Amino acid sequence: MLTLTFLVKTVIDLYVMVLLLRIWMQWSRCDFYNPFSQFIVKITQPIIGPLRRVIPSLGPVDSASLLVAFLLTTLKYPLLLLIQVGALSLSPMNLLVGLLSLLKATGMLVFWMVIVRSLMSWVSQGRSPFEFVLAQLTEPLMMPIRRILPAMGGIDFSGMGVILVLYLLNYLGMDLFPGLWNLL
Repeated sequence: MLTLTFLVKTVIDLYVMVLLLRIWMQWSRCDFYNPFSQFIVKITQPIIGPLRRVIPSLGPVDSASLLVAFLLTTLKYPLLLLIQVGALSLSPMNLLVGLLSLLKATGMLVFWMVIVRSLMSWVSQGRSPFEFVLAQLTEPLMMPIRRILPAMGGIDFSGMGVILVLYLLNYLGMDLFPGLWNLL
């Protein structure tokens, strides 16, 4: 049962991250002709394409992708409970758990994008299409910190500033929802 639980949780979490990435790329007006952007669109299009005909976007936010991501995070824990215990629990509390899980997944996505961009800045020359999309996604988050804390000695500390803010928000989530936040 642990293997099935791990597999279901990982597949749902990865697809939610891809959906959130699609929302984030549309919100930040990324280049959708980029190969990485095309991959994200193609992997989400079978589900999001038909929904976009029914659910319109709300300004720069892809509401169909957001709805699917919320539904997946809301259904994840009753599904995992069904696998582990054999009982299905559908309660209004699952909506709060789904919302919190979506917020935590968003924070994790931002965290990993900043980490990958920082690591790629050491190795690559900025010519990769993936790195171009990473810069488009993370620059609006890093620029305000860069204004406060400029590069010192050629080292950009704005990525560490964003990660520090994410850690503070994570600890705030642990304080506000003790026990529940760690389960997400």
